[in-house]
Amino acid sequence: MADTLAFVGVAGGVGTTRTVVETAATLARDGHSVAVLDAALGTQGLSTYVEGRLDPDLTAVLVEETGFSEAAIPGWPELDGEVALYPAHAPFERLARAKTVDAAQRLETCIDHAAGQYDHVLLDVPPVADNQAVAAVRGADRRALVAPATRRGNDHLPRMRGRLVDLGFDADAVVGTFADGETALSADYELPAAERGVTEPTAIDPDTEFAPAVASMTEGLCRCSLDLDFPEEGLLS
Repeated sequence: MADTLAFVGVAGGVGTTRTVVETAATLARDGHSVAVLDAALGTQGLSTYVEGRLDPDLTAVLVEETGFSEAAIPGWPELDGEVALYPAHAPFERLARAKTVDAAQRLETCIDHAAGQYDHVLLDVPPVADNQAVAAVRGADRRALVAPATRRGNDHLPRMRGRLVDLGFDADAVVGTFADGETALSADYELPAAERGVTEPTAIDPDTEFAPAVASMTEGLCRCSLDLDFPEEGLLS
């Protein structure tokens, strides 16, 4: 079975979707197969990384209008591995139906299904406040909290730790985003700020400051050893 990791944002706009996407691209760059499931049904941020029509999407699976495999969208074929994106992109009526308890249980089934097909399953999870977020947290093997490396991150981090504890889990790691080296946030991994508004992963390009930082985080969070070359950093192994 695949390794299943939930990235849980401590608040909105902290870079959770970006972190998930960059991790998936890094794993695929090293030849791994990865599924990315969108549990952030309200913001639907994963859909911004997909071109063309999104029909069916993951919400159609959750309301039993299509099968899980039909909702997969290939990501970045130039990479050595495989990325399958399962974004949410739905009208309000279907979105509401996809947020029910029954739909949340189907999300857990989708996670299990993906775990039987891919090397890694990554979950894009919003702050835990609805059925889908709870299902994603419960369905994952491990959970990483994503917080900006700022005072705002420090303020929100304890609250989200508490919500995981309420569900019976601890945070396995903390990822600090938008790090500038001066924050007091206690994070296991830090990612520097990167260009905003992108529609494909920055980590695809190894000749950036961002790519080796993502690779180091990916090795730790996904418990794998990557053999990736970075012009400025040398060989990551």
